[in-house]
Amino acid sequence: MKKLGFLPAALLCAACAKAPDAIAPVSMGNAFAAVSCKDARTQLAEEQQTLAALEEQQRNARTGDAIGVFLILVPVSSITGNSVEGELATSKGKVVALENRLQSC
Repeated sequence: MKKLGFLPAALLCAACAKAPDAIAPVSMGNAFAAVSCKDARTQLAEEQQTLAALEEQQRNARTGDAIGVFLILVPVSSITGNSVEGELATSKGKVVALENRLQSC
């Protein structure tokens, strides 16, 4: 019977925001193949800043969900849209694609 008490909590945690490291990058393929090396370096620096900000926002959403589940059994950040999983995955994909582009420079 005690195991059944953990089931609702486990289901709620499944809805919690993912850790930034657990979010896979979106494949961009050769999206930056036509970008010059100079522009790729600039875009990479900008995208790395964007990625860092998104990772921080995702960590905050994950913390908010953990606190919400602990206090009121609701993953507040995920419900209110504070999780930025999609944007984070896209940003990671851009960084990977730009780094791949710069390898051929």
